[in-house]
Amino acid sequence: MDGLTLSLFDGSAVAEDTYAVAAGAKARIATLPPVWTPEHAQPIREARNAGTGGFPSIIRSPRAETLMIEGSGGEVPVRIIAATAPKGIYLHLHGGGWFMGAADLQDGMLERYADEANVVCVSVDYRLAPEHPFPAALEDSVAVARWLADNAADRWGVDRIVIGGDSSGAHLAALTVIEMRDSYDVGFSGAHFVYGFFDLALTPWARQFGEARSTPRTTDLQGFVNAFIGPDRDHRSPNVSPLYADLSRACPALFIVGTEDALLEDSLFMHMRWMAAGNSSDLQIYPGAPHNFVAMPCSAAADAHRRALAFIRQCLI
Repeated sequence: MDGLTLSLFDGSAVAEDTYAVAAGAKARIATLPPVWTPEHAQPIREARNAGTGGFPSIIRSPRAETLMIEGSGGEVPVRIIAATAPKGIYLHLHGGGWFMGAADLQDGMLERYADEANVVCVSVDYRLAPEHPFPAALEDSVAVARWLADNAADRWGVDRIVIGGDSSGAHLAALTVIEMRDSYDVGFSGAHFVYGFFDLALTPWARQFGEARSTPRTTDLQGFVNAFIGPDRDHRSPNVSPLYADLSRACPALFIVGTEDALLEDSLFMHMRWMAAGNSSDLQIYPGAPHNFVAMPCSAAADAHRRALAFIRQCLI
């Protein structure tokens, strides 16, 4: 490693505003239950959707429209925010540990992506665990991807699709890339993975992250996984952990992660496996940045969004 690479991890390159948002993330630990269980899902969802309990206020776009896409488990709501003259589709899968989050909680980001990357943003309201465990969320994600592959050209005049997601949404995005390749011979133009959860057995760093560093903690991750796939399933199965899957013939990818994130090694390892499988891949690491930093007011978030926009535009050329 050269000095520049080492500075990503030794703390010497952490920006002041990153320190501030990381401190705020650590402070939230005191408000969390000691051990996350599925019973906490509904009250946390309600607080996040209302912008209370430490979650930011939600600003929903007046431009957004909702479509219903037929899936194997019923209709899947998707939230659409479109550019005036789109050049492609950005298929977005929200994060939230597979148990919270919704398609209408990141309208500001999707408006920016629509306008600055000239895309139709399609955000999926997939079914949530624990009420709807795996594979419900993946089935909904794949159903929307298939619908877009079949209908985007007629509806919006574009057929290139970049898929993206954060945390558990990045996990679903990676599995959707694999499922579309294997079952439907459909490829994406690019994949935008933001602090993805790719090893549901937990990487060494995720296991060692502990309970006092930031959120999500090790016990949170374990609780999320057990609620999503159950404790008895093989957590290293390629069907649930894309880190262990065949990644050949995949699209170009951009991985974004901060060093103060329990999922740091998920991106480090997945980036290398993506490249080793013969695919183009870029990895952007933000010193000191915690999980969910792209939604926080800091220069690291601004840079991450600039890189994402440049990546999306490049994939649609």
